[in-house]
Amino acid sequence: MNKLPSKLRIQTPLSLMLCCISLFAPLLVTNSAMAQASTQASDPMLKAMQAELDREKESLLLPGMQRPYFIEYRMEDIESYSAQAIYGALTREQQEHQKIVRVTVRIGNYASDNSGSRGEGNVQLGPEDNDPIALRYALWTATDEAYKSALSAYTSKQAALKRFQSPPTADDFSPAKPVVEIGPLVKMDLDKNEWKKRIVEASGLFSTDPEVKGFAQDVQYSNANVRAIVVNRYLINTEGTMLRQGYSGYQADVSVGGQAPDGMQLNRDNGSTAAKASELESAAAFRRRAIENLKSLEALRNAPLVDAEDYHGPVLFSGDAAADVMNRLFVPNTEADRPEMGTTARTQGAYTSSLRSRVLPEFMNATDDPGMKTFAGTTLLGAYAVDDEGVPAQKVDVVVRGKLENYLIGREPVKDFPTSNGHGRAQIAQTAHSHSGVILFTTSQPVPAQEMNARLLAMAKDQGRDVYAVDAMVGDLPRVLYRIGVDGKRTLVRGAAFDELDNRSLRSEITAAGDDPYVANTLGNIPQTTITPSLLFADITVKRATEEQQKLPYYAPPSN
Repeated sequence: MNKLPSKLRIQTPLSLMLCCISLFAPLLVTNSAMAQASTQASDPMLKAMQAELDREKESLLLPGMQRPYFIEYRMEDIESYSAQAIYGALTREQQEHQKIVRVTVRIGNYASDNSGSRGEGNVQLGPEDNDPIALRYALWTATDEAYKSALSAYTSKQAALKRFQSPPTADDFSPAKPVVEIGPLVKMDLDKNEWKKRIVEASGLFSTDPEVKGFAQDVQYSNANVRAIVVNRYLINTEGTMLRQGYSGYQADVSVGGQAPDGMQLNRDNGSTAAKASELESAAAFRRRAIENLKSLEALRNAPLVDAEDYHGPVLFSGDAAADVMNRLFVPNTEADRPEMGTTARTQGAYTSSLRSRVLPEFMNATDDPGMKTFAGTTLLGAYAVDDEGVPAQKVDVVVRGKLENYLIGREPVKDFPTSNGHGRAQIAQTAHSHSGVILFTTSQPVPAQEMNARLLAMAKDQGRDVYAVDAMVGDLPRVLYRIGVDGKRTLVRGAAFDELDNRSLRSEITAAGDDPYVANTLGNIPQTTITPSLLFADITVKRATEEQQKLPYYAPPSN
């Protein structure tokens, strides 16, 4: 992770909702809750944060200016590790540890405050050695900067609001009951030496393993990576909330690439992601993945191009591919984002006006349940007990029988959703926004895998033509796509793209869902989990991608 500068102002969006509370009430009524929290916390960092917050509540007031109605201190203690091997040799190993503090100051009240495009926060680096005095100095500096910025932003925002005839559709921030939860510190448990051996071996298999050594001249790059991150997050605010909770994430990938004879760039890039290092692939499975990727790359090199004429018809998505589709088209649109100032919209995105409307087939449901820690023996990366704004996680039925019934909400309200449902989550050093935790797609009519394939083949026979099945996606492009003939023969094809795969397709074209839920743990800026069965779409456009072909290498790679 790159080091942050000593001072960094963050551009932060709005926050949440509910009633107007008087200016000083939040700071006065929480003293007893704060005292209770302090007695429960033995962590020196939490004690230092509490002591500085108490001091700021008393002292943070410029003459003639407003006192903050809300202050939040958040500190992230981050330990990260990564290593990379290329062509059978270790090329990079990096381990970092740092603390980052983020201070949020809100001027005004819950109904209308300074939050918006200019933000309400300030970020500083914290002490790595747990020095409480150094931490308090970092908090003091960040609070001073955040307060000054908040005063200026509040004045500008109030002036801007006067330009619009219609008032905002929701408050800026929602109150929350104080929560005290001091969880155990999370530690990294990756066997670094063992994983370095694994990635070195995996990245060199193209030239050493008898199964794939014959493909070596066609491999233009062969990489293997391992990555680990552990975040312990501390949070206190003037409402009385005090939290210490953490998470860990681990990822091991293999990536190989080359070119088809016509110059098309091809690659196979995949791996395993887990909440625990012990749940990453075994050494044998990781080695096998590298070999299978090399075989798959060679198969792609020799595969025919998808037909030049556009195809319109059935496509079967594996659970892996379906998870990519849902994460791109569905999940972000259920995460409520404050609409632009002056508009009357409920939220942003494709589902801004879809509440109580059908967004999936009637036989499908979608539930986000961050409290679900495991599924079919797999630890879920997106699980958490309390969100990053101090609100307990809640199970939310997002879609019921195809209809959108709820949005995922943090403490930034939107129309008709005045309170958080425990889905305010934050990237490191950033303000929190609504975000998915563990979203599970289920069906009232699960179809066994064999029958899903039979239905696809029946569609091919009914229409008298080939159909398609996709096993893996990269972004919105199919990377492993099969053309299936009326006789059931599967032919790998390359160079395809999907067209008209959009929210309308999710609503109207899914005709069946499998009984084979796939767990997709994602270690992104915010960890999340999506669990999706295979999906059969009745009508998707498959066309030839318009990718520029590159020249092949002028001479062969070095021999062993």
